[in-house]
Amino acid sequence: MERRVGTTSRGIRCPIIRQGDDLADIVVTSVLQAAESEGFSLRDRDVVAVTESVVARSQGNYASVDAIAADVHRKLGGGSVGVIFPILSRNRFAVCLRGIARGCQKIVLMLSYPSDEVGNELVSLDRLDEAGVNPYSDVLTEEKYRELFGENLHPFTLVDYVKYYGDLIRQEGCEAEIILANNPRAILNYTKTVLTCDIHTRERTKRILRQAGGETVYGLDDILTESVDGSGYNEKFGLLGSNKSTESTVKLFPKECGDLVLDIQKRLLEATGKHMEVMVYGDGAFKDPVGKIWELADPSVSVAHTPGLEGTPNELKLKYLADNDFAGLSGEALKNAIADRIRAKGDLSGSMASQGTTPRRLTDLIGSLCDLTSGSGDKGTPIILVQGYFDNYTS
Repeated sequence: MERRVGTTSRGIRCPIIRQGDDLADIVVTSVLQAAESEGFSLRDRDVVAVTESVVARSQGNYASVDAIAADVHRKLGGGSVGVIFPILSRNRFAVCLRGIARGCQKIVLMLSYPSDEVGNELVSLDRLDEAGVNPYSDVLTEEKYRELFGENLHPFTLVDYVKYYGDLIRQEGCEAEIILANNPRAILNYTKTVLTCDIHTRERTKRILRQAGGETVYGLDDILTESVDGSGYNEKFGLLGSNKSTESTVKLFPKECGDLVLDIQKRLLEATGKHMEVMVYGDGAFKDPVGKIWELADPSVSVAHTPGLEGTPNELKLKYLADNDFAGLSGEALKNAIADRIRAKGDLSGSMASQGTTPRRLTDLIGSLCDLTSGSGDKGTPIILVQGYFDNYTS
């Protein structure tokens, strides 16, 4: 019988993961049990994806506020530090900021506006227009921001992040001064020691600061790149990708886990005879149409993946073929003509018949699908099974 279903994405339940657990065994067992209980078959090129959170938990990759403070003090000197371009998030940045403040005497906190890097809004563009403010050039003090725009609560969390971050810094006995600006050079009028907290633009920001006279310039990815007094760490990303664990600890982004995905792939092959692909995923890349918030708070969508997930889709646009090449066909003749074209498609780079297909990496597309499937709450499905992703109209 002809297959009537294309891509499916299933959330797979598993036990609560603790430090030291054999994660590869848990993932494989959970997928096999799900297939048995739900009555579906596993196939070659199925994708088994595991959220980065449980990988970091199994690694025990945690750090305390005191560990963050010690590393910040050691690297930035403990005096007046410009902390620039953080995202507005209690989960992602608040505990990190507490540690940074504990390691400094004064913080000049520079927030980007009208929104942070991932879309959390401090003030709308319309209100900037009404006030005659140019976000590309104007530097606003906290007082000027309040004078123009008053109190602004986040639409979902109802937090005034300007006040929240300022209060948090002062609670650590650190002096706080807050400004709003989008040119990283603006911070150098206040201090030449800077910790830049942007995620995907961090290397450019560091370069600009150093070329403009920044004397000590670090990013969040440079903090906790090695253990401090037995803490967790991440050699590549430091504090980037961390999440709040408790009021005084963060869970860091997982350490190197290339061996993990290969181990899971091998165990699945031994158990099923099927060659599946495996990845560890972080935040997906999608935007909320109401709150205008991107995910993308992690430094990478794919933390690690098997080689079969390299590359980008190589797909034909069926409606293009139907409307152009085969406009005079219909019914079975149209179906057969399109199927033949798919079987003979080869490399479609630059082809008009592939335009309109998503020009993104497979790992970013699949990781986004997995992140949407698993969610971030109480679904209890940190493992995702994607089937049929590499199928096409002829499968």
